[in-house]
Amino acid sequence: MAFPLFSATNIPVQLRVALAALCAFLIAPLLPPSHIDHLTLWGLLRLMFVEVSVGLLLGLVCRLVFFAVEFAGGIATNEMGLSLATVFNPSSGSAMGAPSMVLYWLAIMILLSCNLHHWMIAAFKNSYVWVPVGAAHLSQPLLYDIIQRTNQLFRIGVQIAAPLIAVSFVITIVFSTLSRAVPQMNVFSDSFSVRTLAGMAVFGLTCNLMAQNIQNYLQRIPSDLQKVAQLLGHG
Repeated sequence: MAFPLFSATNIPVQLRVALAALCAFLIAPLLPPSHIDHLTLWGLLRLMFVEVSVGLLLGLVCRLVFFAVEFAGGIATNEMGLSLATVFNPSSGSAMGAPSMVLYWLAIMILLSCNLHHWMIAAFKNSYVWVPVGAAHLSQPLLYDIIQRTNQLFRIGVQIAAPLIAVSFVITIVFSTLSRAVPQMNVFSDSFSVRTLAGMAVFGLTCNLMAQNIQNYLQRIPSDLQKVAQLLGHG
């Protein structure tokens, strides 16, 4: 439900269920047996709720980087003046700007080309070592860790879109100076074309730099899963 790429709305539900069943079929024999014979119906439902919540939390940690990428794409869209030119993203089920779509699919390509989806599945399997079935607990360090990761979304997004923010700032300064020197000039309308062209040029020239930043944060996902699982197990 929350794993990147496979949680897209254009992925059939049957395929998601099949992938979840396949992962469970492959991982279950590697885990120690769980003694649930003494559990009542409500105890079994509680255990299922806890395990589903742990899975959703780990999936959320995996998707935080993609949220930051979408946020960076939103900043780039606004700075380039392309807010009205939105397209439908079937992966998220919402309308996004063209720069957001480019960065989103760039992150997906980096995830697959670096085999990070394999490392994420391996980290998911190892999470049962750090937090066995039914042993998850909420704790204050876990809450602080999740809040800190959420706060980092804005910093990561601004860092990825930093070149476009800098160019937009320079263009604003230049046209502000021109408006003081030439009062008859319609700065508001004339700056649109320059901002869009300069933004597109800088976006294309710095795409490699943005890809490197995205890759650096994507490579941290397995270690992030390990840390969150350890906090869940030591709550």
